[in-house]
Amino acid sequence: MTKRNNPDKHSSYNGHLVAYACNDKQSIGRRFNETHPTYRNEYQRDRDRIIHSAAFRRLEYKTQVFVNHEGDLFRTRLTHSLEVAQIARSISRELGLHEDVTEAIALAHDLGHTPFGHAGQTALNNCMKDFGGFEHNIQSLRVVDKLEQKYADFDGLNLTFETREGILKHCAINNAKKLGDIGLRFLDKTYPSLEAQLTDYSDEIAYNNHDIDDGIRYGLITMDSLLKIELFREQYDIVNKRYTGLDDKKLIHEIIRRMINVMVIDLIDTSRKNIAKANLKSIYEVRNQKQPLMAFSDSMTEKKLELKQFLRKELYQHYRVHRMTKKAADVIDALFNAFIDDLKILPTEALEHCNILKDKHSDKGLARGISDYIAGMTDRYAIVEYERIFNPRQLSFVNLIP
Repeated sequence: MTKRNNPDKHSSYNGHLVAYACNDKQSIGRRFNETHPTYRNEYQRDRDRIIHSAAFRRLEYKTQVFVNHEGDLFRTRLTHSLEVAQIARSISRELGLHEDVTEAIALAHDLGHTPFGHAGQTALNNCMKDFGGFEHNIQSLRVVDKLEQKYADFDGLNLTFETREGILKHCAINNAKKLGDIGLRFLDKTYPSLEAQLTDYSDEIAYNNHDIDDGIRYGLITMDSLLKIELFREQYDIVNKRYTGLDDKKLIHEIIRRMINVMVIDLIDTSRKNIAKANLKSIYEVRNQKQPLMAFSDSMTEKKLELKQFLRKELYQHYRVHRMTKKAADVIDALFNAFIDDLKILPTEALEHCNILKDKHSDKGLARGISDYIAGMTDRYAIVEYERIFNPRQLSFVNLIP
């Protein structure tokens, strides 16, 4: 890890940073040294590289709960990432933290997700069980560190340490040991920056509330069933008292936006108390705390848990969702095994990538290369690739061209 060059006169950040915020002038640095960007700070450069990456564009056609082609209005990984970034920036600004690194982390946090949401990840992890497994957080880091191939001087995006540590939200101990300085906190039981911590919470706030919206739109959960959930019921009562005769579309929107708001306010208020109590002087003190400083209140934690349990039972385990995810898992499993059995059916670029990894790491490398290819697929591309390989009607040469 090399230290960044001293900033030139063109670099500035207009926010009012607290002493314990991330600060690009004191960044741990990038893996490969670069000259400082003109008219941008280091974290803006990170954000811009993420937005211009191929992996970020592919998020448009990757989904979380629903398969992409099931409907045009369901949230994708891309819209979710934008929503997380919006929530996280608001919290970061209020707490005097660095908005640009917060946004960069939020925009990159899902880059390593497979097609078909959590079902795809579970299926790919099962396929990789004898080859090191699959973790989407590690895959996100792998994308920005290695898989993006755009720059002449290095593989990956060469992001700052602070952005990379925020991307790696979770990590198994065995994997952490292989990651060097970026995995050290999982071994030392320390914590990332406050910007990384708050982005993790913003992710949770976004998907919990927006899955309600998508679940209602798809007809899997109902208003009546949601009224059993305290967090939802409280805002429902407020909206109904203030407005009469709202149609369902406006009613749901008003409730959800208020749910997001009360969760954000609770997170800010509770975290601010924790931060004040810790009497922080630097980001190093943030990382060496015995527990994370960003947190919900006990009351909000209970309400959030009730909501998550409801969504798990009523939405994620709904038989119609299970049917979708079962088919999605079958697609991932079939593709992986087909490629393992016959590398020659891989597209040229993917085959070259697999062969390079196989030469370096034998069968584990080969499997990892196939995993990289599948994880990078969008929902619709995975379905098309499945059709090309397994549908006997797709024997036309034109149909076989990727």
